[in-house]
Amino acid sequence: MNWRPDRKSKIPIYKQLAMYIENGIADGTFPPDKPLPSERGLAKQYEINRSTAVAAYDELESNGIINRNRGSGTTISKDIWGMAKKRIPSWNRYIEAGSFLPNLPVTQRIHKELAEANLINLASGELSQDLFPMDSLREITSNRSFIGPLGYDHPQGNEILRKTLADHVKKFRAIETDSSSILITSGAQQALHLVVQCLLKPGDAVAIEDPSYHYSLPIFKSAGIKTYFLKTGKDGLDPNEITALYKKHRIKMVFLNPIFQNPTGTLLPEDQRHKILELSSEYGIPVVEDDPYSLTAFSGESMRTLKSLDRNGNVLYISSLTKIVASGLRIGWIIGPRSVIERLSDAKQQIDFGHGSYSQWVANDFLESRNFESHIKHLVKQLESRRNQIIASLQTFLKDQLEYHVPQGGIHLWCKIKKEHNEIQLLEESIKRGVIYVPGTTLGSETGFVRFTYARENEENIHEGMKRFADAHSYV
Repeated sequence: MNWRPDRKSKIPIYKQLAMYIENGIADGTFPPDKPLPSERGLAKQYEINRSTAVAAYDELESNGIINRNRGSGTTISKDIWGMAKKRIPSWNRYIEAGSFLPNLPVTQRIHKELAEANLINLASGELSQDLFPMDSLREITSNRSFIGPLGYDHPQGNEILRKTLADHVKKFRAIETDSSSILITSGAQQALHLVVQCLLKPGDAVAIEDPSYHYSLPIFKSAGIKTYFLKTGKDGLDPNEITALYKKHRIKMVFLNPIFQNPTGTLLPEDQRHKILELSSEYGIPVVEDDPYSLTAFSGESMRTLKSLDRNGNVLYISSLTKIVASGLRIGWIIGPRSVIERLSDAKQQIDFGHGSYSQWVANDFLESRNFESHIKHLVKQLESRRNQIIASLQTFLKDQLEYHVPQGGIHLWCKIKKEHNEIQLLEESIKRGVIYVPGTTLGSETGFVRFTYARENEENIHEGMKRFADAHSYV
């Protein structure tokens, strides 16, 4: 028996041992007429803790593969292949073997706490219910008859909505396009998945910002994509790093969130935007622009997206209504060359046969209504007020203990904690006090940062949430 546990694997050692024994039972390594090694014997033979051996046998016993009898030791179940006792699939093995990776454990913990506990939510990257245009949406659904098709729609999404979006991005984002170059998706998240799955292959290298929302996504690892980092801060990023990464790793794509970036809230300077487009043309590297926040500038100024500056078709543009209207509508879109859009729409059709007609109708009518612009003005005013509140609360409770850049739009505040601390302990202490946020390492490679989202709570709760965080901060 030459088997040894792989101590570098992400699979716990007890699970590795359980799988080894189960496979050994199937191939005859462990004969059915002989007892299995004792827990102490397993621990000695494979140089593991006895508790690890116990956990492995616990799992095998729960799946009906072995019997453990006091006095006679551990034996293979005599009915393992019989009909009297039906075997339970080893679901954990299937879970761990899947190619689609789970969220980071910290991210899973945050989602679980938000679902189960009553916490002040400074973690979720979405608007609060009171910022949704509920009256306008009720008017659309209550006073107007739905006359659209209820069967499968066009693979790229409803033609009327795509034409409306073409008008929308021209008016509000200075992007020239037409309906044939637009694909409707289930939010920006699905758009990113389609791009990664359809336009890249295992082993390809891409560049993403650090920190960034993309850093937290397991989709790159699931697809076997190698990620390399572009350091991002209050002054943007150094475009020359793209050149260096291309020459060293032959990166195939660059993923950017240039307008009020998540999590830093920074605005990529326009000269850097132009330089990135120049490099994209020079090396033939596509740029995937994720743009959830360009309509939320507190100054009211129109933000020039990379796509609006793109004259050569180098930018795939992703946006949605999630951060500016309502996350539950699940309306996002990709704008790009027609051949790319057709490829992505073919994949989307394989996944879900196209987007739901009803939500597309609601989105179309709202974008066309006179209420859209007034809603955006109200939203920006409310977000700015909440931004001001979180800054004021930080000054009250944590003055000089955190460093941050004051965002001029968007919904996130990125803070560096000056004192050394245990990131997980700080999160746990904050949760105990009734407030939750996102630890920085889930969004970037450096330690010592936190992301607060101020769109999910009102000013009173933001103030109380920062007070509770300050209490946790002083404790650790």
